[in-house]
Amino acid sequence: MGATSDDAMTSGQGAPRWSRVLLKLSGEAFAGDGGHGIDGAVVQRIAREVAEVRRDLGVDVAVVVGGGNIWRGMTGAGAGMDRAQADYMGMLATVINALALQDVLEQLGQPTRVQSAIHMAQVAEPYIRRRAIRHLEKGRVVIFAGGTGNPFFTTDTTAALRAVEIEADVLLKGTHSGTDGIYTDDPRTNPDAVKLDEVTYLDVLNRGLRAMDSTAITLCMDNTLPIVMFDLGGEGNVRALVEGHPIGTLVH
Repeated sequence: MGATSDDAMTSGQGAPRWSRVLLKLSGEAFAGDGGHGIDGAVVQRIAREVAEVRRDLGVDVAVVVGGGNIWRGMTGAGAGMDRAQADYMGMLATVINALALQDVLEQLGQPTRVQSAIHMAQVAEPYIRRRAIRHLEKGRVVIFAGGTGNPFFTTDTTAALRAVEIEADVLLKGTHSGTDGIYTDDPRTNPDAVKLDEVTYLDVLNRGLRAMDSTAITLCMDNTLPIVMFDLGGEGNVRALVEGHPIGTLVH
């Protein structure tokens, strides 16, 4: 991998902080204020930032997008549906979001490929690690859809797994809840909650901090892959992060 966690927050402004990033987007972020479905203006803004990072900074960008704006497997399981069946439905929802993001990126002139862990040849390539890396080397944005292809895993875990597989330098976890990083408690309900600029993987696990699920955190820890949790809703935050500005919370 490239940049280490130690220099992740101290790189200069002249060059990008990382050469290859994986951006994790929640499906709910695509819904905007509506809460459900796809808000075209939100997808346009996210796509524009991704395209700028690729075009202007020369950074390899891969994306994992969730499907919670369309369907959440846990919701279906809570309503009595078979959990595996509900999770497969959620995986299909991520493909819908991935195709929407691909379309907007290509309207902006950014070549993009969607790779799905669930085979659907008419709309997406199958996930093949070496092909994904080659796409990145050729300047294409690669969107990973279909989760891991297995039920019982979240898209956070997908993001950690794919980031490790493609040898990304960092996993950028964009939040949609209005919080700009990891806090000691939920700042929306506890005004005394304190933002943490840096935190270790073990602190996140042991203190139950709201970041990513434990499987994803453990996978990143085992592979020394730094995570930055930041507010996706802030205009220009993706580019600012890659340029070296101290945004969000670094987990390392």
